[in-house]
Amino acid sequence: MKKLGTLYFFCGKMGAGKSTKSKQLAIDKQAVLLSEDEWISSLYPNQITSFDDYLKFSVQLKPLVKKLVQNLLSVGTDVVMDFPGNTQKQRKWLLDIASEVNARHQLIFLNLNNEQCLRQIAQRRNEQPERAALDTEAVFIQVTSFFEAPEASEGLNILEFSVKE
Repeated sequence: MKKLGTLYFFCGKMGAGKSTKSKQLAIDKQAVLLSEDEWISSLYPNQITSFDDYLKFSVQLKPLVKKLVQNLLSVGTDVVMDFPGNTQKQRKWLLDIASEVNARHQLIFLNLNNEQCLRQIAQRRNEQPERAALDTEAVFIQVTSFFEAPEASEGLNILEFSVKE
């Protein structure tokens, strides 16, 4: 019986550190890293000017990414997905990717409060000025209004990290 890969994905508010953690985890696990932000900015350059633009292009990307990830998992390759798992619907999509090919999964929940996330977003804005248009408190509030913390009832293997102040 051949070994299947493991799918790693993240949950955490905007600015919680999902992209940073996903890069490190991919290195640690010697896994393939797929970043939604990188795919969208490469495939749709200069077309993301609002959260609605992001949502439109994200939906278009998902079927292709799902097939790719399932192929990787099926040949025993671990995959780290830097795609948001911040709502039950998003997490179900990610979980289905793994479960449909009988692969294992791990959800890493970065449980930071709003103030911690906003501080990290402000720092990111300084370090990556090209993100300044979307890295705002207003966008954070809009995006966070959709956030749903993961629950065991979703059938997820959850590993939670929180930062105490």
